[in-house]
Amino acid sequence: MAMDNVTAVFEFLLIGISNYPEWRVTFFTFLLITYLSTLLGNGLIIFLVYVDPHLHTPMYFFLSNLSFLDICYGTVSMPQALVHCFSTYLYLSYPRCLTQMSVSLVLATAECLLLAVMAYDRVVAISNPLRYSVVMNNPVCVWLAATSWVASLVVTALLLLSLQLHFCGAVVNHFVCEIRSLLKLTCSNTSLNELMIFITGIFSLFLPFGFVLLSYVRIAPAVLRIHSAQGRLKAFSTCGSHLTVVTIFYGAAISTYMIPQSKLSPDQDKFISLFYGALTPVLNPLIYSLRNKDVKRAIRKVTAKRA
Repeated sequence: MAMDNVTAVFEFLLIGISNYPEWRVTFFTFLLITYLSTLLGNGLIIFLVYVDPHLHTPMYFFLSNLSFLDICYGTVSMPQALVHCFSTYLYLSYPRCLTQMSVSLVLATAECLLLAVMAYDRVVAISNPLRYSVVMNNPVCVWLAATSWVASLVVTALLLLSLQLHFCGAVVNHFVCEIRSLLKLTCSNTSLNELMIFITGIFSLFLPFGFVLLSYVRIAPAVLRIHSAQGRLKAFSTCGSHLTVVTIFYGAAISTYMIPQSKLSPDQDKFISLFYGALTPVLNPLIYSLRNKDVKRAIRKVTAKRA
């Protein structure tokens, strides 16, 4: 991050839940259950995809990548928020705060792009099933997943290198070091910073979200051609669940990073961040994987072997 010649801030004080002490126990319980569920659900998906040859398909390859992202993203912030529930003050040094912000941005951007890749995979599988194995072969899948990671690194690096910050405050009204909350502490003009956040947000949020929505528009006619009413209902239920999770993730992120700062209060910002920072890592394995018959069969196989 490019800085002015002098910065008076060497560490930040994170408020977190401190300004709502009556919520501490409830928030701690919610966050603990959410984090443990994130580790258990996503860890189970990664394990099953690794041990079961029947899950060595493009769809489950991308799902295991998504699960890995969710575990990493949750681990970056949730343990710190748990500790903060019973600590009046939580100080983070400037390098640690910058590292946390950078890693969170990389992981969140990678997930945005990976969700678009997964939508493309489903479009190919449903609209052109006979050529699916040819189009989505192993090198292509690895290339698409790697591109999501590399693109997220590039976008995050460009954003951070463009920031010109001179901090005049050190109190962050958030659970973690988050870029918009840090911008509120600067005494320099943030118009360029806001513009860069908006530009990178278009690439990492609006475009992937639009692609996902268009993908479901392409999928809808194929679902309508299903002869069985029960099959159509199941397909619509699955697509509806997927769209719900995607909308929560993209919608919360867009409202945080694409709406001008003056439109949202700091408390609204930090609680909205829970939707994509805590809830979606729990919902992803439930919606995308654990309800699938292939995953259920893999769970039964693993359980039978250990019995």
